[in-house]
Amino acid sequence: MSDTRQPQRFAPTKEDIETLALQALNRLPDPFAAHLSNVILFVEDFADEQVLKEMEIDDPFGLTGLYTGRPVGHEAQTGDTPPTVHLFRRPLLDEWVETGVALDALITHVVVHEIGHHFGLSDLDMHVLEDMVAP
Repeated sequence: MSDTRQPQRFAPTKEDIETLALQALNRLPDPFAAHLSNVILFVEDFADEQVLKEMEIDDPFGLTGLYTGRPVGHEAQTGDTPPTVHLFRRPLLDEWVETGVALDALITHVVVHEIGHHFGLSDLDMHVLEDMVAP
C-alpha cells in the first residue's frame, strides 16, 4: 500500500532565514561588501518589547528588520557597540504568506533596506541596490 499523504511542511526556521540573509549579503557588490565585516546579523522571532516601544510600534508583526549602529563614515565613539542587523522571523513569515513574494526575495529586500541604513543610503539608492542583488 502506497502512502499518498502530502509531506509535512514546516515554517522556515531562524537558521533558514539566516542562510537566506547571508546569501543576500554575499551578493552585495564592492564597495558595500568591503564594509560589512563588523556588522552582526541576528535572527529572532520578534523584536523585544523595548524596541517596539521605542519605535512606537504596537503590533509585534509590524517590524520585519532593524539596523542599529553608527553608519559608515561616522566617527566611532568610545562605547559604541558593533553595528547590527536584526531580522524578525515571525513578521517576515507573515509578510511572505500575505504577499506571496518569494521568501528569498523578501529576505533580500529587508536585508538590503537594513544594510542601506548602515551606508546612509536613500530609499531610491536601496531600491537600486536591491535590484542589483535580487535572487
